[in-house]
Amino acid sequence: MADYSVYELLNRKRRGAPLDPREIEFFVEGFTRGTIPDYQMSALLMAIAINGMTAEEMATLTQAMLRSGEQWHLRDSYDFIADKHSTGGVGDKVSLVLSPWVAACGVKIGMLSGRGLGHTGGTLDKLEAIPGFNARLSREEFERCVADAGCVISTSTEGIAPADKKIYALRDVTGTVESLPLITASIMSKKLAMGASALILDVKTGSGAFMRIYQDSKALAQSLIAAAAGSGTRVEALITDMDRPLGIAAGNANEIVETIEVLKGRGPADVLEVTRAQAERILVMSGRFDEASANRALEDALTSGRALEQTRKWIAAQGGDPNIVDDYSLLPQPRTTIEVKAPQSGALTAIDTYQAGMFTVDLGAGRKKADDVIDYAAGVLFDLNVGDEVRAGDTIARIQLGTSDRDADELRSKFLSFVTISDAVPAERPMVHEHLR
Repeated sequence: MADYSVYELLNRKRRGAPLDPREIEFFVEGFTRGTIPDYQMSALLMAIAINGMTAEEMATLTQAMLRSGEQWHLRDSYDFIADKHSTGGVGDKVSLVLSPWVAACGVKIGMLSGRGLGHTGGTLDKLEAIPGFNARLSREEFERCVADAGCVISTSTEGIAPADKKIYALRDVTGTVESLPLITASIMSKKLAMGASALILDVKTGSGAFMRIYQDSKALAQSLIAAAAGSGTRVEALITDMDRPLGIAAGNANEIVETIEVLKGRGPADVLEVTRAQAERILVMSGRFDEASANRALEDALTSGRALEQTRKWIAAQGGDPNIVDDYSLLPQPRTTIEVKAPQSGALTAIDTYQAGMFTVDLGAGRKKADDVIDYAAGVLFDLNVGDEVRAGDTIARIQLGTSDRDADELRSKFLSFVTISDAVPAERPMVHEHLR
């Protein structure tokens, strides 16, 4: 690869000029190898955060980051295998419901997922609430689970997009996390390195989303789709609502319970709606279904019990105890449950979902920093959600404590501080806002 002046490239990007593909590849490769130091990469990240990138620059950055490590090309090993990514939210257990449900329809799905940090819960943390569940799989173990259960969710291996890990560590301490090109390249370098046949993106919007404003969420979805151009992975996105917690449970073990309840046909309607919308797109992208037949197949998989049986197979394939499907007491249990009562009558007008997420983190259900230990039994059950009528004294929520001891009145007060009850009934928001491709 040609040698370039790092100083000149930084000056050009600082002035807002685009870099050509070879220059971006030179920078990423040099930083990954260690020949370009942290302080120069930090300068480039800040210039990108301030001035942005063209679509071509963004696609090149994504490709350079994914080429820094392993490329699995899973679509070469299967006639079709799907992947899914969510930008994260509170109570978002969609991946957990989606995987066995899609597999029960005969469509393979595999995900390299992440752990929670900040207000959004981590899919792997929730799965690791299941006794024995192994989320740290090698490539060979990953493919064995696909063969055994038709679905798998695992942590990303060290070999996938190592440039992203190094770059993200700098973004975290240089104030460049919230940059659309850098977010796009970070997400898509890992997803495209896996090389699935198709990828469905669940881009959240609202008070508990990474992008709270709808147009920002849409811009992110469009950016993620654009970054996949020419990759061989078909990508579609759904913009879904995160202006309220999704479902009833927010935590880890409690979200596993809710996941199983959905797969038994008894779960909350909002979780079912959001998951079904994504599952339908995956089935259609497989080429084996149209929208009508996809919906029939999903309904049959749920009502026949096949999706639940697939869940047992999946849990067992990753070393977990499948008996939790029938006996929730095998999961970590809260030592204390604190009820939060409504102080007045009216309608539950709003829940600041970001604050609700941080509340569950403070209980021990999430992480404020990467090395925090998860309390799998801690969490919140939202007995009422936005739009529900409430009478004074009704139970709005139940706070679940695992290993920690906390002042009950203080927790109730804190919970009520981010909940609004008034006479005004809020306008109903759709759970699925838009489909992009």
